[in-house]
Amino acid sequence: MISLIGNRPALQIGRYQVIDYDTAWLDDALRRAAAAAEHEDFPFVADIRSGIVQYLETKCSLKLLHLEDLFDRMRKMLVKIGCERIAEKLEPLAPPVTVSLVRAAMEAGNGFELAFFETLRSELAELRAAGAEEIRFTGLRESSLILRGTAKWTKHCESLLSEIEAFLKAWDRDQPDDDRQMRLCVESEN
Repeated sequence: MISLIGNRPALQIGRYQVIDYDTAWLDDALRRAAAAAEHEDFPFVADIRSGIVQYLETKCSLKLLHLEDLFDRMRKMLVKIGCERIAEKLEPLAPPVTVSLVRAAMEAGNGFELAFFETLRSELAELRAAGAEEIRFTGLRESSLILRGTAKWTKHCESLLSEIEAFLKAWDRDQPDDDRQMRLCVESEN
């Protein structure tokens, strides 16, 4: 049985689901919308977030909620309280998303590093379009083993691991200059 924090539904972000999330990103989304609507002094961010959290924990009967649907509900809430301009500027922002690279490596298969990197590039673009700004990666070592087709760590696995890490750093560095920068991080593996 899966126990959800505070009885909140899982959030669907692109093809990924986030179960364990806090709500600080809701504040960020609301503050950004208020600033874009030229209401930097908008005092109701905490109250609106509390209302959303209450909805998620007590009123939402769904076990899986699409991020877009949550933001549609937030826009309706803002319009209802007379904040139409802020509602118009509200853009989806996701909580941090954890992505295991093992699935992409298995889909690509042994020796198909190019397919792996293309899959990874596509997934990053999809997550960015869905509102993700912080992505945490796991399974880099296991992905290297899968792509090299070996169960034992070798210098070729180490080389591929370095290529994967360099790809992620380059993606992080080479993003277009706009307000929605993605932060990519690799979670440590023992």
